[in-house]
Amino acid sequence: MAKTGEWTTKVLAVIKSGKTDAAIAQIKVAPTVKDLNQLKAAMIVGGLMAKHKNVEAAVNENLVLLSAPRLHRAP
Repeated sequence: MAKTGEWTTKVLAVIKSGKTDAAIAQIKVAPTVKDLNQLKAAMIVGGLMAKHKNVEAAVNENLVLLSAPRLHRAP
């Protein structure tokens, strides 16, 4: 697996601490699709997807939104 970014590590820590609302807020403002993919992969490896269905839904939703050709985050 590729090295996870700083954003991914921080959001994983928030998820593991049980603050899923804060994690979802961070997921909604994710910097890139790559970061969301890293988060999703790390959650699968860590077995967090089964525990936090609402976080999984937020990740999948925002992957679709950020993958859209006309939508992107301003630098």
